[in-house]
Amino acid sequence: MTIDLDRCTGCRSCMVACKIENNTTQNAFWMYVFRLEEGKFPDTKISFLPRPCQHCDNAPCVKVCPVGARYKREDGIVATDWDRCIGCRYCEVACPYGVNSFNYKDPKKSQYMDWEDPDIQVATAGAVPSWANPSLNEKYGSENRSIAGSNHIKGVMEKCTFCVQRVEKDMLPACVDTCPTHALQFGDLDDPDSAPSVAIKEKDGFKLLEDRNTQPRVTYLGSPFGPGAREIERPSVKD
Repeated sequence: MTIDLDRCTGCRSCMVACKIENNTTQNAFWMYVFRLEEGKFPDTKISFLPRPCQHCDNAPCVKVCPVGARYKREDGIVATDWDRCIGCRYCEVACPYGVNSFNYKDPKKSQYMDWEDPDIQVATAGAVPSWANPSLNEKYGSENRSIAGSNHIKGVMEKCTFCVQRVEKDMLPACVDTCPTHALQFGDLDDPDSAPSVAIKEKDGFKLLEDRNTQPRVTYLGSPFGPGAREIERPSVKD
């Protein structure tokens, strides 16, 4: 994935799209957009930093998982086999990017609305509840392992999957598909003609915390924020 910081407006549409597609709970943000401010009023500069999972080639979360639940697929996606996950949270501690979330309680009780409320049922008109989305419970890839549905189960870890349930159907991740300014690009970096490969050729880029030797597969393009940047306007969360 490439993320063009010069194009990002901080609208957080990618965050909303991620939640809708993956039905994450109220306290989980698989995609998060940091809103950063530099300087002092009135001489201030605002910048934005979308942060999905970096899907590192040298992923520390994979190394520390004691049961092999966290693994890297052949196509490069770092995934969580929630059938194996024991909820030890070693991956959360090892990750320098803060992308992991833990399900402390039944995710059905952490949704944004009560699907069993009679008034809500009138509005949903028989729609499938978020935790019952069948595509999130399938096994994916040549590994034939669980990836996308960890947000349905208490006591397991979860994180961005690059919307594997969409990628397997030759669709773009929800965040990429929704971005109104086309700041996000997704594709095969081994293909020189893919969208992210072309974007990297056209503009200088960098990767987050390259000094950690995690070898992230997300490249940021354009002007980075300065060393004095501080986060503002955090979204409220409910545990």
